Amino acid sequence: MARVITEVSTAAAALRRGELVAFATETVYGLGGVALWPDTVARIFEVKGRPTFDPLIVHVPDLSAAQKLVTKIPPLAAQLASRFWPGPLTLVMEKATQVPDLVTSGLPSVAIRIPSHPVALRLLREVGLPVAAPSANLFGRVSPTTAAHVQDQLGDRIEWILDGGPCAVGVESTVLNIPENGCPTLLRPGGVSLEEIEALIGPINQPAEIALTQVESSPVAQLAPGSLPQHYAPLTSITVSDLAAPPSPGRWGVLAFRDCPHADQYAAVEVLSPDGNLTQAAAGLFAAMRRLDSQGLDGILTERFPEEGLGRAINDRLRRAAFRG
Repeated sequence: MARVITEVSTAAAALRRGELVAFATETVYGLGGVALWPDTVARIFEVKGRPTFDPLIVHVPDLSAAQKLVTKIPPLAAQLASRFWPGPLTLVMEKATQVPDLVTSGLPSVAIRIPSHPVALRLLREVGLPVAAPSANLFGRVSPTTAAHVQDQLGDRIEWILDGGPCAVGVESTVLNIPENGCPTLLRPGGVSLEEIEALIGPINQPAEIALTQVESSPVAQLAPGSLPQHYAPLTSITVSDLAAPPSPGRWGVLAFRDCPHADQYAAVEVLSPDGNLTQAAAGLFAAMRRLDSQGLDGILTERFPEEGLGRAINDRLRRAAFRG
């Protein structure tokens, strides 16, 4: 079992030795290793069972550290960083030569963010090196928002978990591709809403919703982490639909936003926000999915959330969790 610790200095020393450390961020727990050391980065992919065509996000403590990882920071990126860093926003920019190709899946761009969680920031400052950190779970599974979630999936694969309490945001960061010239593109909805971004810099490109009938038959490098059609999935099958009475026979669970009209007909019910608060719903999403997944259900039904604010990120995670290739 991994050692669950709260001492940042112990975690920083482990990272500097080339070891992996799971640590809290405001979004989800990350599985960290020094981004500049290819052998360490390779270990991240190995521990997660993550394909190497799915790039990693590099975490840094400040803008000056980010500048060392890119050829330049475009003006729009600087504007976004000034407003949303530290925070749940990842910017994809042209990488500097020192960034290993394994981190970026061979792409010429690198994904960078500055987390706002105080434990993560202290850790990054003490390490003094950029840290690559995807979610601290097995590839494709539900993301972890507590140290216990990490222990459950990776406890026999890593040595250290830096416990920073439950993650406040609860879904991964928003990912934006920032070209040197031209309009940014939303690659993954997340903890910073589209409305917040466009209020600052104006309209951005938004690719069409996932084409659920199309899956790459060969491993093609993804521009954004977590953008494969199937991701964030519990072991129990999940279906996005209207919350009617559950199919019969069988034991079914339901994941609802405000309420569940047929709650008495389900074996397990999770309501994310009786008040209809999307921020509260996002914070509890993955933990609720894990609770349902632990109850031996025949299936989980969920609904489509309002396509606004953090609802976009919730819908994105649920679509990918429900995808059947």
